[in-house]
Amino acid sequence: MNLDKRLLHQLHSVHLFLALTILLGFLIGVLIVAQARTLSHIIARVFLGGASLGAVWSAMLGLLFIIVARALLSWGGEVAAFQVAARVKSDLRARVFEHLVALGPAYARGERTGELTNTAVEGIEALEAYFSQYLPQLVLAALMPLTILAFILPLDLLSAIVLLLTGPLIPLFMILIGKTADALTRRQWQSLSHMSAHFLDVLQGLTTLKIFGRSREQIETIAAISERFRATTLGVLRVAFLSAFALEMIATICTAIVAVEVGLRLLYGQMQFEQAFFILVLAPDFYLPLRLLGTRFHAGMAGVGAAQRVFEILSVTADRQLPTADRRRMAAVGGQPSAVVFNDVHYAYADGQRHALNGISFTIERGQHVALVGPTGAGKSTVANLLLRFVEPTRGEITCDGVPLRDWSPHAWRARVAWVPQNPYLFDETVAANIRLAYPDAPMDAVIRAAQLAHADEFIRTLPQGYDTRIGERGARLSGGQAQRLALARAFLKDAPLLILDEATSFLDVENEALIQDAIARLQQNCTALIITHRLSTIVRADHIVVLSNGRIVETGTHASLMQQRGLYHRLVAGDE
Repeated sequence: MNLDKRLLHQLHSVHLFLALTILLGFLIGVLIVAQARTLSHIIARVFLGGASLGAVWSAMLGLLFIIVARALLSWGGEVAAFQVAARVKSDLRARVFEHLVALGPAYARGERTGELTNTAVEGIEALEAYFSQYLPQLVLAALMPLTILAFILPLDLLSAIVLLLTGPLIPLFMILIGKTADALTRRQWQSLSHMSAHFLDVLQGLTTLKIFGRSREQIETIAAISERFRATTLGVLRVAFLSAFALEMIATICTAIVAVEVGLRLLYGQMQFEQAFFILVLAPDFYLPLRLLGTRFHAGMAGVGAAQRVFEILSVTADRQLPTADRRRMAAVGGQPSAVVFNDVHYAYADGQRHALNGISFTIERGQHVALVGPTGAGKSTVANLLLRFVEPTRGEITCDGVPLRDWSPHAWRARVAWVPQNPYLFDETVAANIRLAYPDAPMDAVIRAAQLAHADEFIRTLPQGYDTRIGERGARLSGGQAQRLALARAFLKDAPLLILDEATSFLDVENEALIQDAIARLQQNCTALIITHRLSTIVRADHIVVLSNGRIVETGTHASLMQQRGLYHRLVAGDE
């Protein structure tokens, strides 16, 4: 499906508003004809017939009524067009966000956050002009001139032929200029996306840049990107102004042709004044919808350039199968610890080009704590992503209590999983709101209890507003250890039967590590846990250890048995020590 068809497909839920917009535009066209007819009649009676004010008073009231009706219909058309654009934007934005969530972090990591944000916000916003101005005008540009032509044709065949022959000149020039404008607009959107992505990357990494003394170098980079965007934007404006000038000039010349042929025939007595004046008044309105189409074409092209990227995101397949009995399964297993089985699981990134897992098979028994260890790039994080349903196996199968994970919806499955990553994401919200992330309706006493179990309550109460303190984006006002304890509080509040700890104790000082290790020990009680870590203190507590290397399982066993084998695990532990 090409881009234009995809954009038109978005109108299925707002076709009534779009039809209303077009109908009101058509009625405005009828009123334009009525206005020209009434005006020509009044002037002919006063100018040639010498009629008094009283004689044309009723006609003037009718003219006033037509003008007011046109204004009301124009207002109604704009309101209906706005509803079309607003509803399409809202629906499309919801679909994009929902699709990004379905694609998961595995997709987002391969994209630039600033570019995705710009597409989801500004890109979809740019579609307003396309749906509220360009699309309705596309229909009206054909409908209104034909309506005017239908009234002129019975009165004067020659004028109708002149209008019919000169009218297509405006769309012809619009198409010729529009090809250049389309290419420039797409380039402008790409430049804006690049600038947004780079600017956000710089802002997020500003602290690191300052530490290494490289922040000032970014001034020149941002200036160069901004200059490129400025030059592209000015190129688009040049073409837009050239297009407007060309269309205005063509419309003026075409109107002048009609005026000359009408004037000459009026001069030689081959035409009546009222009839000639009526055609002359209508001539500019015949070309007006075509001129407006050219103007609104440029406004709509900005949205079309953004829409191409929007539909690129939506076209990425999220390999998900909807469940048939999620509620029944959740009722059957309840909140009991879950048994998870990996059976010959393969996974490859970059469309199958980069293999991360090569046929791994292992079992996490119900209530068991399994540690996953291995060198960097061994595939540990991929296992976590598979369990969180961020990605799906290329081959093989993962089951939970005998039920394949693919038969669960991602939402229902994640309700059973608590995840504590190495770098938990904290939002610019209150402490309480961040803890409630997985359980938004949790009562305050449950939030406090979860914080106490995670050893977070102590530092939270020292904050200016306690649990109502805003902590900044990514927990900017907190230390790494404090942020990690809030992530553990989330997991305590969720109380899920399956726990995934992904390097939860990395990069912490001794004091914070001791507190977090104690909290993790509490958290692991009465649940099944997968622990990804390099810390020896965490590994030795595990019931079972799985050692990965190059996407394959090379060793399994307890800490003592693996140390006796003096294989990869022994070397990893020796390196850790």
